Amino acid sequence: MIGVPAMKPATCPFDPGYDPYTFEGHLIQSAHLMETMKISMAGWIIANEDVTRRKVALCRDHAVPTVTGGGPFEIAVAQGQLPAYLDLVGDVGITRIEAGMGFTDMPLGADEVVSAARERGLDVQLELGKKHGGAFTTDVVRELIDLGRRWLDAGAVQLVIEARESAVGVGIFDDQGRLDEANADRFVEAFGFETAIFEAPDKRSQFALLNHFGPEVHLCNIRLEEILRVEIYRRGLHSDAFGHDNLRPPRPKDR
Repeated sequence: MIGVPAMKPATCPFDPGYDPYTFEGHLIQSAHLMETMKISMAGWIIANEDVTRRKVALCRDHAVPTVTGGGPFEIAVAQGQLPAYLDLVGDVGITRIEAGMGFTDMPLGADEVVSAARERGLDVQLELGKKHGGAFTTDVVRELIDLGRRWLDAGAVQLVIEARESAVGVGIFDDQGRLDEANADRFVEAFGFETAIFEAPDKRSQFALLNHFGPEVHLCNIRLEEILRVEIYRRGLHSDAFGHDNLRPPRPKDR
């Protein structure tokens, strides 16, 4: 009645290693707002196995697809153990892997990786950008768009724009943490909101992306305790969002 439309989930939170009771509580509270759930970075591999399996099962019970972080994928490829890694992910029951080349070289082609994942019933998303490569230049963005197209042609389902844990001096954020709107626009123009999703690890980056793009933008790497804040901002129910024309709910017509 106040003008906020129904919205499909467009936020992908991550679990950095919460205890299973906290994890379950957030699913009970916010599963309907989650597009996917990233199960830790590599912590799920060294945590108690029963707990990891329980978290994945809880997500399945709440109809939230699960995805692994890209770090273990890169290390598995570098160590020549990708098949074993994919076997493990499939056995645990995770829905999707994140592939990338953020801190290692990639000797494998997109077709090879996607085919191997599909053999185990796994989807693939690709993380675009180097973790230590600094903010994107125009040339880098062009190269990443070409790379993303090759992986989508091979069957990847989404592309993740790198921002690490800081969103400062990396990807589409400059050394002061300011959003490079022009380069962010290029990813959306190339792939659309459903395919190009943006890492937004803190309040500044989350609000900057929502202010610029409006509620349609897909955000990932959101801490579980921040998902409700992101979603009230997305809907214009936050005091800072209400002043933005592209976020403020339209005033209902007088009845």
